[in-house]
Amino acid sequence: MADYEKLDHWSLRAQKEGYPARSVYKLKEMDEKFGLFKGAAGGIRVLDLGAAPGSWSLYALRKMGSRGYLAAADLSGLSRVYDRGLFDTPNFFFLQGDITTATVRESLLSKGPYQLVMSDLAPATTGNRSVDTLRSLALVEEVVSYAELGLERGGTMVVKVFQGGDTAEVLKRLRSLFTTARSFKPQACRPESFETYYLGLNKK
Repeated sequence: MADYEKLDHWSLRAQKEGYPARSVYKLKEMDEKFGLFKGAAGGIRVLDLGAAPGSWSLYALRKMGSRGYLAAADLSGLSRVYDRGLFDTPNFFFLQGDITTATVRESLLSKGPYQLVMSDLAPATTGNRSVDTLRSLALVEEVVSYAELGLERGGTMVVKVFQGGDTAEVLKRLRSLFTTARSFKPQACRPESFETYYLGLNKK
């Protein structure tokens, strides 16, 4: 019962504060701890991979204001319940499509270079942890590739990871690309979840 109460707490708080999903608090905590949007007031460019339903994109747009620029993509469309027109502004670009395809990749990278690449992307889960972890790992590797190609020097990356399998190899790769690479599990993650987040800070 406690797990459901926690879910209700985060979900109700998200609705009250104008976000379509509780995931916004994972990003908020990481931003407060690691300064993901440092320099946002002066104008930064951000890429959000796996953006639907739109909580992370809304957080970024509200954090950056009119000086920033956000490009985002997802297979699904974004919720328009809470955006209050923010998704219609010229400093936001959304592409509904598969981030693993060449056309989507080229379109998104053409909007860069970016100071932050962020992803809360997860595969459609099967309930089989081994299968789900492998599917997540494939998506994580895609996000890392975007960061490798589209991030400016000194830039930051954050990506959701299902723990297990060869995820240690991902962290090893991040350490070769960034000055600092580490894992972090925000408080808003469900206690029973095996998800965590990998961060790459200060791209080499």
